[in-house]
Amino acid sequence: MAIAGTAPGYVELQVTSNFSFLHGASHPEELAMTAAALGHPAIAIADRNSLAGVVRAHLACKAAGIRLVVGARLDLEDGPSLLCFPTDRAAYGRLAKLITRGRRAAAKGACRLTRADVDQAAEGQRLVVVPPVTPSDGFAADLADYRARFGTRLSLAAHYLYRGGDGKRLARLARLAAITGVPLVATNDVLMHSPDRRKLQDVLTCIREHCTIRNAGWRLHANAERHLKAAAEMARLFRDHPEAIARTTGIAEACRFSLDELRYEYPDEVTGEAADPQAELERLTWLGAGERYPEGLDDKVKAQLEHELGLIGQLGYAPYFLTVHDIVRFARGRGILCQGRGSAANSAVCYVLGITAVDPARADLLFERFVSPERNEPPDIDVDFEHERREEVIQYIYTKYGRERAGLTATVICYRARGAIRDVGKAMGLSVDLVDRLARTVWGWGREGVNDDRVREAGFDPEEPAMALALELSRQIVGFPRHLSQHVGGFVISRGPLSELVPIENAAMADRTVIQWDKDDLDALGILKVDVLALGMLSCIRRGFDLLAQHYDRPLTLANVPAEDPAVYDMLCKADSLGVFQVESRAQMTMLPRLKPRAFYDLVIEVAIVRPGPIQGDMVHPYLRRRDGREAVAYPSEELRRVLEKTLGVPLFQEQAMKIAIVAAGFTPAEADLLRRAMATFKKNGDIHKFRDKLAGGMIARGYDPDFAERCFKQIEGFGTYGFPESHAASFALLVYVSSWLKCHYPDVFACALLNSQPMGFYAPAQIVRDAREHGVAVREPDVNASDWDCTLEDGEGAGRALRLGLRQIKGLGQGEAERLVAARRAGGPFADPRSLWRRAGLAPATLSVLADADAFRSVGLDRRQAAW
Repeated sequence: MAIAGTAPGYVELQVTSNFSFLHGASHPEELAMTAAALGHPAIAIADRNSLAGVVRAHLACKAAGIRLVVGARLDLEDGPSLLCFPTDRAAYGRLAKLITRGRRAAAKGACRLTRADVDQAAEGQRLVVVPPVTPSDGFAADLADYRARFGTRLSLAAHYLYRGGDGKRLARLARLAAITGVPLVATNDVLMHSPDRRKLQDVLTCIREHCTIRNAGWRLHANAERHLKAAAEMARLFRDHPEAIARTTGIAEACRFSLDELRYEYPDEVTGEAADPQAELERLTWLGAGERYPEGLDDKVKAQLEHELGLIGQLGYAPYFLTVHDIVRFARGRGILCQGRGSAANSAVCYVLGITAVDPARADLLFERFVSPERNEPPDIDVDFEHERREEVIQYIYTKYGRERAGLTATVICYRARGAIRDVGKAMGLSVDLVDRLARTVWGWGREGVNDDRVREAGFDPEEPAMALALELSRQIVGFPRHLSQHVGGFVISRGPLSELVPIENAAMADRTVIQWDKDDLDALGILKVDVLALGMLSCIRRGFDLLAQHYDRPLTLANVPAEDPAVYDMLCKADSLGVFQVESRAQMTMLPRLKPRAFYDLVIEVAIVRPGPIQGDMVHPYLRRRDGREAVAYPSEELRRVLEKTLGVPLFQEQAMKIAIVAAGFTPAEADLLRRAMATFKKNGDIHKFRDKLAGGMIARGYDPDFAERCFKQIEGFGTYGFPESHAASFALLVYVSSWLKCHYPDVFACALLNSQPMGFYAPAQIVRDAREHGVAVREPDVNASDWDCTLEDGEGAGRALRLGLRQIKGLGQGEAERLVAARRAGGPFADPRSLWRRAGLAPATLSVLADADAFRSVGLDRRQAAW
């Protein structure tokens, strides 16, 4: 291999990464690093009908010190494929819009593009035709047609196949180039960064084609040559066509567009009486403050609001806050209960706007965890809505902004160990039973692949050649993108056409569209998103509030449920929390009597502490011992006292881990944010181990004991498995308290609301009913003359109400049939017998049998056996 710089310049223009799902065998990062090591000044990664990996490629090329030529491979229905490289921002917008058109015209994962589609987007593009293996007369006609359509912007790709006839094939392509006036350009049709990925490439092909290695045949490539090569090697291969090598750098120079040129513009039409978004936000903030604090604002709250508004104005985020406020306003107007959570709970502005229900002053949270000039990244507001009605909110956003300006964020589904061994094992021809047993040896997320010791425990020899190869390839494929899915609720909204920023495609779910970038890509480019999430407990609480207003004349909201009620904490200390949000699991029920919560912040800790992160980081027992006074609370320095005093010297929250890194290990705010990202992406990347030397070394250099430094890292490393931000825990703690308050003071209301919100939580309806009876609630069975579809409350013998079970609790009874029964009863009065029910409601005989088996005819004097007869 020639030394970099001694050969003519060369840029590889035909590169497929693993974001052409199951086609490429290398990550964009690997391709960029290898291209830089080979001395290439740039690399063009052109994935199939997709820009899904372009942000990763852009960041990787910047890190490697080379330039990315942005592009995509367009596979057409009526002609040979084209490599498309935009020369400027406008051309990039046309390419993104073109891919959007093709994706929206097809089912999820597919794309339908024609020559006519490319025609509409061709301005400003450099196009390269990808020839077939054997160029035919038909290809010559296609090439001539492309030349007529695209003119001098068109080139013809040529690459070696290493099948013995390359000289003849190259000569044929050169003749076609001369005849049509389409110049030849050299490529290597790269699928991997290194030839040692050839076996993995073959396995990916088998997975894609649903075949095994043994019967893959011609679907596999003949050799391992489809990797990045040095300029000298490419010049040797194309020694008879040096102009084809030179043209690669010419095309790369012409295509100077960079993702750094993207200027995302957030919509600012959400304004009201004020002249501009910032003024409107300030107007709404002070109006909301008057409602949240009817007794008047104290100086601390007023100063906090002024501080936040000033920072929001400085960073230009007012339109974003107005958008979220508008979405929340719509939901509340429809009677949909919602609450912001996550870092937005740090914001007093979000609180007075009604986006969150947690007063930041109550939990002593930090706004800079949410918005900060030093972090230089957009805020991220997560709002939970009732799980049964979130779709109304989603469709409102689509209707307001249109499909061209709003789309759900993608989630890149990547291989984990279990899925990797399943797919690789099948491709390698291992038996289904064997693959299933291997997959069951993987615990949890399985980011490291199948462990050899676990293989031996399962009764297999990991050193047997076929097994060893399958295990090795499955480890290589862990972390590879598998396909795009939709984010649970992250919306990107733009001022102009979103499809000119990033391609949009159809989701598997009807009436949903998804952009091709995930949340990490959006963060990297500074693009705002709004998370519209679903939470079952909000459905339960909203129903509980409705029942309270209807039966007890006590209207309540999340913000005005009586706070710090000792009876609520007494109930929780006894682990009487069946059905209560977040603390209903057996693990939480075991923790409650040990933690003994007596204040709201105790609930914040309760939510956060029973998580894999604190448990694996050995944070739980030290905290409990210190809380009980069985262990002294010691701080190795005053600076760490300020960080850890609220949690008795034990880091329980992500924010504390970041502060430890800054004050004790010398991290910069930017490095601490990288640590936060590593903690927040535990399921995908598992990168937190990379911070060990920096954190432990920094603490030791500042005089901390090495054992203490290592213990701190172990605790922080636990967050890489699962740890909560404090603000997130505070939002959830509020719902813990509200649901506990309902259960404590109105067990009839709570049970009724919980049953009507099923399925959710840990417990079956029978367990909820039994628990309600234990709390003194009279429970009445479902009945054809008394029950609606939902459970209801009826007058009871004492102060409380009786719980009438709804028809929804009858197994095998459909909602449509039940609603016909209820409608007939309301129209004509009670049913006298099963025959009258059958005639008036028109129910099927099978439905009558289901009602009889459920003993639902007691009101007409029939028991189960009589009614069935």
